[in-house]
Amino acid sequence: MIHDLWCGDLTGDGVDDVLAANADGYVYCLDGVTGKQLWSFAPTDGPHKTPMYAVCTTKAVDGTKYVACGGYDKSFYWLSATGRKLKAIASSTYSQDRPWGSAKAAGFGHSVNFLLPIPQQGGSADLALCGTMSHMQSPGSLYRFQPLADTPYDKKRISGIKTCSDFAVCDADGDGTSDFIFGGSGLTNDPLTVYNPEAGGMRKLVLRGNGPNGYRISLCELIKDEGKAVYLALTGAHINLIPLDLDASKIEKLGGTYAFNDLWKDPWSGKILLASAQSGGSCIHVIDPSVAGWKDAFRALDPPGKIRAIKANTARAFGHTRSFKAPAWEREPIPVYVPGSKHPVAQEIAATYDRQIFMGGWWHRGRVEKTDWRHRPESYVANERYRGRKDTRNQYVLTQQQVLDQLLPAFEGKTALDFWAGHGNGPLYYSPSTLRKVLEGANGRKTILTWPELESHDDDFRWVVEHIFYPLAEQCAKHNGWMVFKNKDVFWSTSPYLPLWRRMLSGEFADVFCSSMEETTDKTQDLSIAGRMGLWAAGSMNQWGMRTSRDNPSFDRSRQFSYQRLPSHFLRTTIYNLACGATYCGLTYVDDAHFSILWPLLAKGALFVPKREEIVSFSPVHLSMVNPDERYMDEGKNKKWTIYYDERRENENPLVFSHMNGSWPAAALTEWDFSRYASGLRDRRQNFMPPFPHGIVLITPPQQGVYADQNAPRGKLTDHLHPLYKATMKEYITDGRNYCSADGKQTHAANSDYYKTIEAEIQERAKLLPLTVSGDDVAWVCAQTAPKHLRLTLVDGGYLNPGERAAKVTFHTVKPVAITDLLDGSSYKATGDSVEIDVPLGLFRFIDI
Repeated sequence: MIHDLWCGDLTGDGVDDVLAANADGYVYCLDGVTGKQLWSFAPTDGPHKTPMYAVCTTKAVDGTKYVACGGYDKSFYWLSATGRKLKAIASSTYSQDRPWGSAKAAGFGHSVNFLLPIPQQGGSADLALCGTMSHMQSPGSLYRFQPLADTPYDKKRISGIKTCSDFAVCDADGDGTSDFIFGGSGLTNDPLTVYNPEAGGMRKLVLRGNGPNGYRISLCELIKDEGKAVYLALTGAHINLIPLDLDASKIEKLGGTYAFNDLWKDPWSGKILLASAQSGGSCIHVIDPSVAGWKDAFRALDPPGKIRAIKANTARAFGHTRSFKAPAWEREPIPVYVPGSKHPVAQEIAATYDRQIFMGGWWHRGRVEKTDWRHRPESYVANERYRGRKDTRNQYVLTQQQVLDQLLPAFEGKTALDFWAGHGNGPLYYSPSTLRKVLEGANGRKTILTWPELESHDDDFRWVVEHIFYPLAEQCAKHNGWMVFKNKDVFWSTSPYLPLWRRMLSGEFADVFCSSMEETTDKTQDLSIAGRMGLWAAGSMNQWGMRTSRDNPSFDRSRQFSYQRLPSHFLRTTIYNLACGATYCGLTYVDDAHFSILWPLLAKGALFVPKREEIVSFSPVHLSMVNPDERYMDEGKNKKWTIYYDERRENENPLVFSHMNGSWPAAALTEWDFSRYASGLRDRRQNFMPPFPHGIVLITPPQQGVYADQNAPRGKLTDHLHPLYKATMKEYITDGRNYCSADGKQTHAANSDYYKTIEAEIQERAKLLPLTVSGDDVAWVCAQTAPKHLRLTLVDGGYLNPGERAAKVTFHTVKPVAITDLLDGSSYKATGDSVEIDVPLGLFRFIDI
């Protein structure tokens, strides 16, 4: 993944060359005429290269050109025009920023957020560097350097924004000195800050009224609007034209349809370049603000290319659902819980198909139950921390009766109701007594209690699990309740294997607990899928779930391009998870019309939701987790701070799952990383639909040896799976740092040759499956629907970059006599032991074999 681009003439041929700062840790220089690579640079030759994040050129007074580059190793580098390293400048030598809280020990320093040249009189250019310590909580500081300098000649803390997500250099007042614009990011408002060093202070402006709330970036440039100088701020799908005095009452707004992945001003022509639409677009759009009519043209912009193709393909597929009839050999669809909608298609499906369950949803609107119950003898919260713990976003003002008066009527006309019972910031929104009365008042209807972001695993939280959650689970078991935990990062491959969750892991409450996800700001979605499905397959839970929400794409909040207006990525992720057996979907539809195809696909059985014993695309190799290593857990959870990199520490502490904390956005995986050899991935980013080319390698509770709980109510893994796994499953064991033998007597380092043994076994045992699927960005799952029928689901797995895919299906233990797409009727014929099936852009195929 390319994090930054810069163009400048480094060879002296009069044509700009191209510099690319890449997430693999390199800066690449390409010839501006031929595209040939001229050179590359990385600070280290080792396997732990943090992403290069920013690059630009500067120019000394004598005309010498330098390249400045930097990223997440807390240094920046001066290079010659030919890529030779001249200096490495450690941020600890000049930084005025120091983290707080648990990250304080990291000391002064920062990662490099932005690098841009500062034009000087006479044609030279200094360097502007924006540093940050956290891509969520620290806007950082602006540092100005002369070319090749070791220390900055000026430092200024950035104010007015929480995260610095855009940076521009301009001369707004024409006085010959540069001004600086910092764009922020947020859910409910769109901030930016303008800094004029000559005037002194920073001026903040909050842009409002830019459409529905969402995770946008304020991208800003100085332009001439038909000759008049104004700031142009692109916020989501809106352009704000802002007077130079930042008078908010005089802002002109232009409402468009789509958000875009970047904005750039051509310094020679003044034209504005918009990068592709965030929803999967394939075009670059050019706006000429000097021409009358450009505003109406922006308002009417309907991107051609991929955007139109996705919409056309989806409409065509929707037409096929109208005439779809499920094959006679397939069973009736199982219940799936999805949010309700007022869309006509949802209303039609709800009236026609009783097996499609539309959940009601109730939102507390920031008002939850008073905390006096925590101090009463019959419900006393003995743990001091959680007796006083509150989610600061809420007011704790309602009586129990007021809660019930608001909540119970929400069940009317619904077969299920989903609501937050707490949050990791404060898990006790309501008393156990209140929740018990809700369960009883539901009168047998499904009650879905949800807790997002339960990250703690200390002794204090253990009290909550043992004294609140487990007794509540007993009540849910009596009253048709689910307890859904929407947890992020590596929770589902770590925390369930700690002592506090032993009863959940055992399967004692298999009908109550439901694993779901809140996969924002992390980069380990494949581990979450393998972990959630592993607990389901093992019998710890009899259901599992998934979630789509507006900030799912936000693995890097410094570049939070998460305002997709066409939710193709959400639709495809949902279909993939359902095809893997998920039955709870916490969905933000964004666009109900685009999502409307999901409902008939489910209700009619076109999208086959398998039971775990029907799936035949689990790898016969599984990885069992024991006593999760503290470093593994810490690396997986610490995704906000960007200043944790230490090459020596990385080399001395290889992990089975690498490059997970905030210093590794889109970084390349190590050769020994589980996500590479098992999930089929190359890097750490939004891997919501992993390829799993040899089958899904589950992360499970231990099955054999000293670590196995032979008396667990869940029974054995193979008791719950398709019969083909009875004699084929092979177990490996890890704690996240090392591999462990079943007898507990041997360990193997993550980067030892032992991983090659596992990799080879995964590849070899894949031949015991009916089939496997390969192809760039193809997600797949296969289930057996009848003695002689397989159902293969193929999905365009390009999460934010959808495309037409070619899926190569290789047959191992079956011989196909017919291969048919159940939606459009296309048929395919195998050649030898394989067949190639095309997957349309932004879509999926449901294949009967």
